[in-house]
Amino acid sequence: MPTIDQHTSGVFAIAPTAFHDDGRVDETSMDRLTDFYFEAGCTGITVLGIMGEAPKLDAQEAMGVATRMIKRAGNHPIIVGVSAPGFAAMRSLTHAVMDAGAAGVMIAPPPALRTDDQITGYFRQAVEAIDDDVPWVLQDYPMTLTVVMTPGVIRKIVTDNPSCAMLKHEDWPGLEKISSLRNFQADGSMRPISILTGNGGLFLDFEMERGADGAMTGYAFPDMLADVVRLQKAGERNAAHDLYDAHLPLVRYEQQAVIGLAVRKYVLKRRGILSSDAQRKPGSSISVTAKAEVDYLLKRLARFDTRADLDAKPAA
Repeated sequence: MPTIDQHTSGVFAIAPTAFHDDGRVDETSMDRLTDFYFEAGCTGITVLGIMGEAPKLDAQEAMGVATRMIKRAGNHPIIVGVSAPGFAAMRSLTHAVMDAGAAGVMIAPPPALRTDDQITGYFRQAVEAIDDDVPWVLQDYPMTLTVVMTPGVIRKIVTDNPSCAMLKHEDWPGLEKISSLRNFQADGSMRPISILTGNGGLFLDFEMERGADGAMTGYAFPDMLADVVRLQKAGERNAAHDLYDAHLPLVRYEQQAVIGLAVRKYVLKRRGILSSDAQRKPGSSISVTAKAEVDYLLKRLARFDTRADLDAKPAA
């Protein structure tokens, strides 16, 4: 099975976990979601991420969701989020999913880390726990995780841990951080790594121009993300920005704190991918008024991108 490395690029969709209205994992929708992402042009999928409601799954459910997606994906790469309060659980899940054929794992820093030494020390210990032959993704998401990693700290983590293959970059503002990391690479002070960006694609248009290799994020139209990455790589800057600009109002709406996942699941349900837009409790929901606003944004978007014309799939 393929594994991630410094050359990995494209779009890795952050997959939500599909639930029935009663909170059970919806395996049929998970299969449909897996197929949809690759049909939409994604390179791979990341499962059990922050937006995948991983903390709401027990160990058996988490393993079941991950291995089912790995099997369904065939030769497409699947990255599995393995962040956990303790290293024993992280090690167990890592070994299980890698044995099942995962392309790598993603590790986020726990919120308690504050100093640079604490941060770099934590990741050295994490690598010791999962074994240093497992390729992994460093998740940099200070807005949610409250852990601030400077470019210099990221360089040290990458240097200290050769198995770190990728950075999931979600700092905000973060364009200068991408430039700094690529400058480290250019001057030889940091080995090359893959950089995929997050934040719901909110800055993808310029992140690609700063040196990102693609995106690892969620958005109800991953096909747009894949198209923007493709167009930017082809040097079609204006076409990439035109497509991105058309989607920006919906991207922005979906990036609202607390309800963002509810918005995304609502649109994925309207697209016929999820049978239900339910989240496992405790979870958020959107009002009838909010759904009407999303529907309005979809109709406006459909004037430029026909993939947003969902009138044939009425909202529940």
